[in-house]
Amino acid sequence: MARDGVKVEQHSGLGLAWLAGWLFAIGYLDLSFWQGVIALVLWPYFLGADLAALQPAAAPAQ
Repeated sequence: MARDGVKVEQHSGLGLAWLAGWLFAIGYLDLSFWQGVIALVLWPYFLGADLAALQPAAAPAQ
């Protein structure tokens, strides 16, 4: 008996979140075109590298 009923597919919004993060990274970091293309995959790295530079150095322990 074949079950040719309704096929339910659920798509998450993860793709939209990834696109929003990519566009934000291009704008925030003022990336060039080719850096923006590379940022399709590596935008979390670009943001992390830029935001790590903003963090003040830790005070030496006494």
